[in-house]
Amino acid sequence: MSARRTKFYLDKRNRKWLGVCAGLADYTGIDVTLIRVGVVILTFVTFPWALVAYLVVNWLANDKPGEFYGTSREDEKFWQSVRARPGASVRDVRARFRDIDRRIADIEAHVTSHNSALAREIDALR
Repeated sequence: MSARRTKFYLDKRNRKWLGVCAGLADYTGIDVTLIRVGVVILTFVTFPWALVAYLVVNWLANDKPGEFYGTSREDEKFWQSVRARPGASVRDVRARFRDIDRRIADIEAHVTSHNSALAREIDALR
């Protein structure tokens, strides 16, 4: 089975201890330092339950596949938005394609119009 980008993974390369906080940061897009501080505070407040939950997450979650490392920041942001709001992500991609299609149609209309100056320039290039 192939790895899915919408699944939670432990981030072992950016870990401090077991990779749970780094995985949460990668999954949600929240700064890893904020997540680590939150986990430490939660551990002090709810000891030992937050620590037990941390260990259970570490036991249940898989390591992040190596193919997901080295992707661009733009790609990571895209997948974080897909995980957070899948419907909005599909809508955004459709809107981008509609915009590209509209711009291509405008270019085609301009090139195929009876613009004699443009036609002469194109013929001169041949």
